[in-house]
Amino acid sequence: MAQIVTIDPVTRIEGHLRIDVEVEDGVVKDAWSSGTMFRGIEMLLKDKHPWDAQQVTERICGVCPLVHGTASSYNLDDAMGVELPDNARLIRNLCLGANFIQSHILHFYHLAALDYVDVTAVLNYAGNNPGLKALKGKIAGLAKANDLYPFMPRYESDDYVSDPEVATTLVGHYVEALEARKKAQEMLSIFYGRMPSFVGTIPGGVTVQPTVSNIAAFRSRLAELRFWIDNVYVQDIMTVAGVPAYSIFFTAGDSGGNYLAYGGFDENSQGTEKFLPSGYILANGVSAVKTFDEQQIIESVKHSWYTEDCEGRQPSDGKTDPDLEKDGAYSFLKAPRYEGKPMEVGPMARMLVLAGLELSGKIPENKQLLVPLIKQLGLDAKVTELVTAGKFGILPRHAMRALECKLLADQMDVWLDQLKPGEPIWDPKGKDIPSDSQGMGLVEGPRGALGHWITISGKKIANYQCVVPTTWNASPRDKEGNRGPIETSLLGLPVPDPENPINVVRCVRSFDPCLACAIHVIHPEHNGVKEFRVV
Repeated sequence: MAQIVTIDPVTRIEGHLRIDVEVEDGVVKDAWSSGTMFRGIEMLLKDKHPWDAQQVTERICGVCPLVHGTASSYNLDDAMGVELPDNARLIRNLCLGANFIQSHILHFYHLAALDYVDVTAVLNYAGNNPGLKALKGKIAGLAKANDLYPFMPRYESDDYVSDPEVATTLVGHYVEALEARKKAQEMLSIFYGRMPSFVGTIPGGVTVQPTVSNIAAFRSRLAELRFWIDNVYVQDIMTVAGVPAYSIFFTAGDSGGNYLAYGGFDENSQGTEKFLPSGYILANGVSAVKTFDEQQIIESVKHSWYTEDCEGRQPSDGKTDPDLEKDGAYSFLKAPRYEGKPMEVGPMARMLVLAGLELSGKIPENKQLLVPLIKQLGLDAKVTELVTAGKFGILPRHAMRALECKLLADQMDVWLDQLKPGEPIWDPKGKDIPSDSQGMGLVEGPRGALGHWITISGKKIANYQCVVPTTWNASPRDKEGNRGPIETSLLGLPVPDPENPINVVRCVRSFDPCLACAIHVIHPEHNGVKEFRVV
């Protein structure tokens, strides 16, 4: 007999997400993803000065201000006809890259790893490593005080990594990751002043000149992080992926085979060349990456709490008019679609697009990055197996995030070499507000493709729309009844114990959802406590 399992809210993600799954015979038969809070940022911006957009949209999320500020800057650049100086482009790349590093490390160690590691196994550590022995003492103290909350909440499962040596090493890296994230935040503060609510990027460029001193300060921290990513982060992913009990997760959690990347990190002032290329993939056809066209993006609201007038619009003409009484609606997230199809965005989409372009020869061999790295790590046989199977599940999603982190950190050292102290960092066109104009800013954030669109009329904002990564991944069904990527990824997952749906949250967390971006302002009618299962 089928049973509905509700997880509300899903913890150790950003924001409030409700997941309902229908479980029958120990397997997920159907799933619904619901964003239960309303974002009103676009409505707040109407009739405001266009320069307000960048500062206001940074406040969409306390975790993602850097990516929203960057997307808004490119959006306003486009509306004002800015010719971005190379120094500004490079500093934006470096700061966005620092944000990627801290976010990817945060996701694996502090949000996802606790789904795989038994922290209490540290109490059985019998090795002689002084640092790990000290860690054992601290964990023992927390356990004695019944205060293991830094590592909670979580479901119970009998397949956690429980070997004391391995578990203690991983928990030790959990602690080291806090310092690694701090260094990454310091890096972007070198050019942007502070995080969050930074002021370093503005329409037309950036506010801080590159100097010998700040380049050296950035590079020294980057060198430490590159060593840690190579020798700890990437290796830990391979350790977890090597646990026999987790082998099903190489393919379980596949989102349906459609992937989209806007492309990120401009390699020229025109933005026509990207370090992470744009493209899209249909039906897991990795070797057949197609050319991205932003005109193919529309948003469906058939099952979202918005009026029918919001249905089927492109973001540049998008509307955000809530309808709280709408029949059949179950989410405040809209359902963005590309060519009418749901698309997974994020590190796996970006790395599959990059791999497809390299494997098909569209990126020459002497410029390839990912395929050589996969071979260097000895992962080529496993990747070939997954490509043949046509499925990429939970573990590949984690692995590609780590590989992307390494590739990006290495490239940031190259961008530092390209900075030229004393040369321009700002185009004065950035201060000239046009009477009427439109703009678009498409970037890649740690969690995936992010787009901002603006319409200016009478030197004020007439319309502003954001389509964020989690809106793609956690979207509800569209007008054709197609499930969103997270909903599809949950189908077929084993749930042997409905009281401990650990595999459901493992899958959801592998997307690194950020509901604070996808939905924002609380509506009083929907802020009441309904049904909560703290997991």
